[in-house]
Amino acid sequence: MQIIDGKKVSAQVKQEVKNETELLKKEHSITPGLAVVIVGDDPASRVYVNNKKKACELVGFHSEEYALPAETTQEELLDLVKTLNEKKDINGILVQLPLPKHLDDKAVIEAINPLKDVDAFHAVNVGKIMLGEYDFLPCTPAGVMEMLHYYNIEVSGKNCVVIGRSNIVGKPMAMLLLHENGTVTICHSRTKNLAEICSKADILVAAVGKPKFVTADMVKEGSVVIDVGMDRDENGKLCGDVDFENVKDKCSYITPVPGGVGPMTIATLMKNTIKAAKIRLTINCICVMLYKPHIVGC
Repeated sequence: MQIIDGKKVSAQVKQEVKNETELLKKEHSITPGLAVVIVGDDPASRVYVNNKKKACELVGFHSEEYALPAETTQEELLDLVKTLNEKKDINGILVQLPLPKHLDDKAVIEAINPLKDVDAFHAVNVGKIMLGEYDFLPCTPAGVMEMLHYYNIEVSGKNCVVIGRSNIVGKPMAMLLLHENGTVTICHSRTKNLAEICSKADILVAAVGKPKFVTADMVKEGSVVIDVGMDRDENGKLCGDVDFENVKDKCSYITPVPGGVGPMTIATLMKNTIKAAKIRLTINCICVMLYKPHIVGC
C-alpha cells in the first residue's frame, strides 16, 4: 500500500504555476489576478478563502477579497460580479459557496464571465467538460486527476466507480475518468447493491460526505481509493468518507484525510487562474493583430 501525498503533488503544481507566473511577468508584464467573494461569516468558508489568498501570494498572483455581509442582496452581489467581469486586472472570479439561503447561487454563477469562471461551474464550462474541449476543470476532480498522473496510475480500461453525483465533484469526476478511457459507474443514494458495485472497482472515488462510509468489504484487493470527503467522526476528529485504518491494507494506493485531495483543490485553482490569464493574453494578441497589425509582438 502506498499513500498518495496530496501535499507533495500540490507543492509541485504550485511551483509550476509560480514559474509560469514569473515568465508572464517577465515577457508580458502580466500578473494573474484572482478575485474571491465571500458572503456572510461561515467559519469553513473563511478558512477556505484565507487558504486561497495564501496560495495566491505564494505563486505570485494579485488577489482581491470582497467580504460582504450576510444580508447582501442578490442585486448587490450580481452588481459586484459584473464589476469584476469588467476589471482587466482580474482573470479569475470565485464566489465562495455556500451562499446565504436568500441568495440564488445558480444565478450568481451564470453571471460570471465563463472566461473568468475558474471554478468551472458556469453552464458553458460544464458543457465544454462534457465535450472534452474545456478551458477550465472543477478544482477537486482536476486535483484527483493530477494525483493519478503524478503516481502513474493508469485509468484507461480500468473499472472506475464514483460514489456521489454532485455537480461540483461526482459528475465532473466521472467525466474526467471517462475522458481517459476509464469504464465509469456513478453510484448514489438510490443505487442498489452499492457495496457489490464498489467491490469491483479498480479505482474507487468516494465523494458522498459521510464519515467512514466506505468500509473494507466495499474495497477490492489492490484497488486505488481516492477519498474526497472532509468529515468529522464521532469524536470530532477530521476524517474522510473512507474508513482509512480498516481499508488501507487492501489498497495499492489510497489518499489520506487530511493531506490527500484537499491540498490539490487550491493548487488546481491556481492552475485555472493562470490559464485564464493566458487566454486573456491570447485574445489581446489576436485583437492587436486584427486592428493594429503594425504593432510587433504582444
